[in-house]
Amino acid sequence: MNGFRFSKYVAISKQQATFQNLFNLFIQLLNYTSGNVAEALDWLTQLDREHKLTDETYGIGDFIYDLKSKGYLHEDTAKGNFFLTAKSEQAIRKNALEEIFGKLKKTSKGDHKTTIPGTGDESGADVRNFEFGDALDSLDITSSIHNAQINHGIDEFMLTDNDLLVREKEHQSSTSTVLMIDISHSMILYGEDRITPAKKVAMALAELIKTKYPKDTLDIIVFGNDAWPVELKELPYLQVGPYHTNTCAGLELAVDILRRRKTPNKQIFMITDGKPTCLKEGNQYYKNSFGLDRKVINKTLNMAAQCKRLKIPITTFMIARDPYLQQFVREFTKTNGGRAFYSSLNGLGEFIFEDFVKNRKKTVR
Repeated sequence: MNGFRFSKYVAISKQQATFQNLFNLFIQLLNYTSGNVAEALDWLTQLDREHKLTDETYGIGDFIYDLKSKGYLHEDTAKGNFFLTAKSEQAIRKNALEEIFGKLKKTSKGDHKTTIPGTGDESGADVRNFEFGDALDSLDITSSIHNAQINHGIDEFMLTDNDLLVREKEHQSSTSTVLMIDISHSMILYGEDRITPAKKVAMALAELIKTKYPKDTLDIIVFGNDAWPVELKELPYLQVGPYHTNTCAGLELAVDILRRRKTPNKQIFMITDGKPTCLKEGNQYYKNSFGLDRKVINKTLNMAAQCKRLKIPITTFMIARDPYLQQFVREFTKTNGGRAFYSSLNGLGEFIFEDFVKNRKKTVR
């Protein structure tokens, strides 16, 4: 419903404001510490000492007490350790969504509009005359009664099939997305943290789908020497490993997941900062980090071509700008017929959001 909804104004106390400010900072620190609560609290304490985030009326000890009482932290009293609760993990995802995509209005429907009229949950703007075979729930009752009053008068009211009007409903589509995240060692090399923005994007995209497009599916996989799926609750704890980049294994797993999905629209988003450098052959790994190894590249391009045959477009988000790496991405994109974006870390979320929503308006035939 359009318009404004008013509610009673409740003043926020200084203590509530301090808690919220500290909580927002604490959530950010958890992203950088991969969910390590003790490390995040240590950083927060150091920041408090340096920048005076609290005062004598509300300190870090009070903040930790509130985190526990509000259900954000669970304490193992025997070992003296803190752990995140499911409520905290959801708060991290929501924070990522608001930070990257802005404050999105939640809806009760989870479908994506297409340009194809048909059966759906949401009425469109087009109205036409009723035709035999139209569903009764598509009738525009108000306009039909108005027609009848004009055509037959109010004194002897009657409603005929010539008075009936139908409001077109927009066909709704659902989409299955696999998000691939590169966790090879290069994602933290060269003094640049690339894994944290990638995690934030994954959490924001997951929260967007859960709230705005609940009929969609989102699977998240990570790839290094191998590839494996990760659950939603694991995202805050993702870390880079001492891995090479087995892009082929990631694509094989993504295709296997999407084969089992019954939705007509399927796609792969891949966040990476480098070229493929690894293949698994039996129980052995073939690795080569130097240049563009054609053995590794060709196997990866074969998977890109297979995805094209299966009508699975791949959108690659490249967060590195080395010319020879971009050369691989161009070849990969041409083989698949997908898209590629060369994004900075700051613009990664906006790129993915815009492309995700844009793709929702298309139907794979």
